[in-house]
Amino acid sequence: MQNHSIAKAKITALGSYVPAQILSNYDLEKLVDTSDEWIVQRTGMKERRIAGEHEFTSDLCIKAVQNLQEKYGKNLEDVDLIIVSTTTADYPFPSVACRVQYAFGIKQCAAFDLNATCAGFAYGLHVANGLISSSLHKKALVIGGETLSKVTDYTDRTSCILFGDGAGALLLEYDEHESSFLASTYGTEGKGGQHLYRTGLSTTIDDIDMLGNGKMVQNGREVYKWAVTSVPKGVRELLQKAGHSSEEVDWFVPHSANLRMIESICERVGIPLERTLYSLEYMGNTSSASIPLALHLGLQNNQLKYGDKVIVYGFGGGLTYTGLLLNWTIPNLTN
Repeated sequence: MQNHSIAKAKITALGSYVPAQILSNYDLEKLVDTSDEWIVQRTGMKERRIAGEHEFTSDLCIKAVQNLQEKYGKNLEDVDLIIVSTTTADYPFPSVACRVQYAFGIKQCAAFDLNATCAGFAYGLHVANGLISSSLHKKALVIGGETLSKVTDYTDRTSCILFGDGAGALLLEYDEHESSFLASTYGTEGKGGQHLYRTGLSTTIDDIDMLGNGKMVQNGREVYKWAVTSVPKGVRELLQKAGHSSEEVDWFVPHSANLRMIESICERVGIPLERTLYSLEYMGNTSSASIPLALHLGLQNNQLKYGDKVIVYGFGGGLTYTGLLLNWTIPNLTN
């Protein structure tokens, strides 16, 4: 684990997109035995966005990049790296990143998908920072996009209330004078993989009766216990490496898994909820898209300012996590 204070990767633009269709708690009452009051009390969620039948992760990612381009007037022709964090790619291959490259006609560009589930966007930033800081690349799009509604079991009342769809994108550029990256921490506890997974080809951790249905399976109690223990520990480690205190952090942006989980984490790390950005209230748990969506909301609400110290912290299936302390370097827009 290294301090990245000498890195020269600068975050310069942000965009996001969520589908038009809304799935409210009242809609879920018609699908499973639940209630708006029960969902809000346990998760803090009121709505989530749902992709259309013919709308896929690449479509969401492309629209998030278009939003970035329109807001900041960025030229993307010289992007030489695209990393898409997703667990719900349109196809096993080609990658979503390749679909994004094609959509924007970028001529010479490395493009690949990264799967670290809900930690994926923070992982993507970490990887792109390393590649730019080493001078292997100069300009990167890091995108988190998911269509979790397509892999959600809507007969499982404990999990179907959580998940939504969306995408967010950040642009990173090489800069001789200013870096966005101050410190990082990361780790993996693979033994916990059985508590959060999507069924697939193997039955090593699956219930064999579920083999091949492609749906998510979650032991919420175990994931909650892991997160409220490991995330505060990782945040403290991150701050120690950077030589900062929690009081010096302007904004904490954890993965938007569950508001009750976030409240517990905030209490343990000493960062109040008032200095925490999350996207779950009206978008649900969007896995790797949740952090960029929260950052975009922070900009829209005029909370996030140039020069702020920001912790982004992704954690999820694997079990795996990545935390970054950032110097926020996106200029504030008037509109």
